Amino acid sequence: MANFVKPPADVKTLRHALVQFIKEQLRKAEGGEGGNIRSLHLFLDPSKEEKHVYEAAVYHTEEDRFKSEVQKIADDFAIELPQDWTMNIMFDELPAEAIKVSGLDAGLLISTTKKPISKKFPGALVTVLNGEAEQEEYNISPGKTKVYIGRDAKVRTADGFYRVNTIAFKADSAHESNKFVSRQHAHIEWNSDAGTFYLFADEGGIPPGNKIKIRQSDGSLVKLQSTQVGHRLQEGDQIILGDSALLQFNFTE
Repeated sequence: MANFVKPPADVKTLRHALVQFIKEQLRKAEGGEGGNIRSLHLFLDPSKEEKHVYEAAVYHTEEDRFKSEVQKIADDFAIELPQDWTMNIMFDELPAEAIKVSGLDAGLLISTTKKPISKKFPGALVTVLNGEAEQEEYNISPGKTKVYIGRDAKVRTADGFYRVNTIAFKADSAHESNKFVSRQHAHIEWNSDAGTFYLFADEGGIPPGNKIKIRQSDGSLVKLQSTQVGHRLQEGDQIILGDSALLQFNFTE
């Protein structure tokens, strides 16, 4: 966890600081208009000693109450959020791409429906560095089709349907790494709002089952703990599935 300035000691001051920070980020992101905001993801990573203060500040046991606080201040400042916007609060490590809250163990991600100006999008190459998959390299392109990752090419899901893993680690392989890749481990999908690819954990890729870790080119480590919040893939990201199966992500022209 990064070194932060000591946070406010009381719940009320902490809550006010978080709400004010969110307000400022909304105004920066949308120039005073919030109609393109789709969701807010607030990450909190306090010490064990301070966690109860943070939990109280965001009304941890009262669903949607903190969202109502944000909605009220948005209304007061004429930031017109859409009716279906969502608020996700997670006690987890701060993602590298999150906007850090100065002086607090907190960070914010804002998802919008804005379209990028550029109409030319890059493809990507996913290379298998460790483990035995059906191919050593996979080219993926922008589009609506999700690129599923898992053990075995064709998997029957709990609801009776079949899932086809594009990046399929062989189920009958003797390679040690393959044993720790779940049949429904992860997927990559194109985000047209951001104009790039995101990696999401699926049910088999989150604790307490097998896990997903990403080491970025700057050496920072990201862990996926939820199926709801994805990681924005960046050039050179290395992705560990389970124990040691390893993929590398690179953009292509």
